[in-house]
Amino acid sequence: MRLLMLLLLAGLCGLGLCRSRDPFRWLSYMHSRYRSYGSLQADTTGGDCPQECDCPPSYPVAMYCNGRGLQQVPNVPSRMKYVYLQNNQISAIQDDAFVNSTAIVWLMLQQNLLTSDGIGPNVFSGLTNLQRLFLDGNLLNHVPSNLPTSIRVLRLSSNNISALEEGAFSGMEDLTILKLHDNIIEDVGGALKSLPSLTLLDISSNRLRTVPSLLPERLHQLYLESNSIDTIPADVLHKLSQLQFFRLANNKLTDKGIPASTFNVSGLIELDLSYNKLERIPLVSTKLQNLYLQANQIKEFTLGSFCRVVDIRNYSNLRVLRLDGNEINSGDFPQEAALCLRLARSIDV
Repeated sequence: MRLLMLLLLAGLCGLGLCRSRDPFRWLSYMHSRYRSYGSLQADTTGGDCPQECDCPPSYPVAMYCNGRGLQQVPNVPSRMKYVYLQNNQISAIQDDAFVNSTAIVWLMLQQNLLTSDGIGPNVFSGLTNLQRLFLDGNLLNHVPSNLPTSIRVLRLSSNNISALEEGAFSGMEDLTILKLHDNIIEDVGGALKSLPSLTLLDISSNRLRTVPSLLPERLHQLYLESNSIDTIPADVLHKLSQLQFFRLANNKLTDKGIPASTFNVSGLIELDLSYNKLERIPLVSTKLQNLYLQANQIKEFTLGSFCRVVDIRNYSNLRVLRLDGNEINSGDFPQEAALCLRLARSIDV
């Protein structure tokens, strides 16, 4: 062994890799590092890894139990921060399931068989470090109670949630992303109003009939596609001063359901009104960049919808304009349209 180490040392020095004046001291240091990497053993701090899961020695704070056919939550060692339990058959979680693992930061429980009755009222309350909770693709009919206020990303999509209780998200001041799409929600009431950090809200594919009027003011992205929305409350977007992306495709909007100047808000970058029942192009901000109006019943091209004054100094900032699937064609464009839409990269008619 000593001869092998000397040969290795000679080779490394020949390549100019001996950086210490005492090469044997340097080699001893490298050998100790090799031993530290080569003798990795499972960390058992806070309990052994469950037999049905994987806890890699190289990443001792993560527990992988996804896709194992589990019917209940296994014991979670206290050192764990990232727990993956998705794609199993878990239908219930007892209150004490995570009582010894309060360090969890990410908890993945999507694609299971969880019901609201099967989740104890205090299952998540002790997870004061929890930042991401994924519960999408289960059988929940309401938002679990006593959720940690530390959560930043909450996914509840593809469940059977029909309503949001007033205090469902109480105290969750750090929540930035909330996904509720593919449920059966008819009204959100004021349940979302007190979420000061919320920037992305997805309530698409539900049963809403109107755009919710009590929403957090800091929203940047609001997705309401595939509902039954036929009206928009007056000034609802003017209250959302930071809104940039607003998607309302596949609803039941008509011209009568949209108050004047609803979309004439300066911060908006993208507006999707495709697959509705509009007959006119609504008035939008000249700052808007992407406008999707395909598959409506629009009969005329209204230049004033984009440009208030058409001259060399006043023009729309539209980059993308979709008007295909309506009752107009390229011949209906007035000559001034080229001046108004000179920044557009794509116009589909």
